[in-house]
Amino acid sequence: MDFVTKDFYSMADLLEIVEILRSENGCPWDRKQTHRSVSKNMIEEAYEVVDAILRKDVPALQEELGDVLLQVVFHAQMETEKGSFTFEEVVDGVAKKLVFRHPHVFGDQTASDGEAALATWEEQKKVEKHQKTDTETLQSVPKIFPSLMRADKVLHRAKKAGIAAQTEEEAYAPLEDATAKFYETMLSGDREKMADVLSDVLFSAAKISQYYGFDSEKLLTNATEKFINRFDMTERLVTADDKALRELEPEERNAYWERAGEAQASHHDR
Repeated sequence: MDFVTKDFYSMADLLEIVEILRSENGCPWDRKQTHRSVSKNMIEEAYEVVDAILRKDVPALQEELGDVLLQVVFHAQMETEKGSFTFEEVVDGVAKKLVFRHPHVFGDQTASDGEAALATWEEQKKVEKHQKTDTETLQSVPKIFPSLMRADKVLHRAKKAGIAAQTEEEAYAPLEDATAKFYETMLSGDREKMADVLSDVLFSAAKISQYYGFDSEKLLTNATEKFINRFDMTERLVTADDKALRELEPEERNAYWERAGEAQASHHDR
C-alpha cells in the first residue's frame, strides 16, 4: 500500500486514510458499514464531546472532537463513493450557510446585540429552508431529538410565534389540570388513557420550564443525579445497620429513604 505514516497528519491525510479504509484493500469492517449502521456513533460521539466540556477536560475535548470529525468524514466518504457529494462540498455548504445567516456580518444588515443576531439567524434560516408558516418551523424540529430537548425547541419556536403562557398562573394551569386528570384516570385503571394523560403531564412540565427559561433536559439530568445520590445514601444507611435493601419491608425502606433525604438536605444547607 502506497501510504507513508507521519508524525503529524493534516485534514487531507484524514480524508485519504478514511478512503483507504473503505477501499477494496482496506478494512473489512469499515468497508461494510452504511449510514444507518454507524448512525448511532454520531450521537454517542457528540454526547462525549459535551461530557468533556462539562468536565472541563481539554485533552478529552480534543480527542472527542476528532471522533466527531471522523464521523463526518466517514459519512461523506460513503456519499463520495456513490457520486452524490464530497467532503469538500459539505464544507462549502456549511460555509455558505454561515455567510447567508450572518447578513449583519457579511452583508448590509445590522445587529445591536446577541439577541438581535439570533433573530436574524432564525429569519435567514426560514428563508433558506423555504418555511412559509410558523407550523413548518415546529415540524422541522427532528423527531430523533431526546424528547425533552425536542419539546423545549418546539415550545421556544411556538413562543416566538406568540403562543406561550403570559403569566405564572397561565403557565402552571395546564400542569395542574393534567395532574388532576391523571389521578382520575389512574383510579379508572385505563392504562391506555393513563399513558395519554401522563404525556400531557410531562409536556405541561416542559411548558413551565420553558416559561422560566430553564433547560428541561438539564433539569431532569440534575433530578436523576439527585435520585442516584439519595439512593446511594439510603443504601449506605441500610448497610451500616447490617441490613440488605432488598430485604426491607416497605415501611422500613421508606424510613431509610426519608433519613437519606434529610441527610442530603442537611449537607446541601451547609
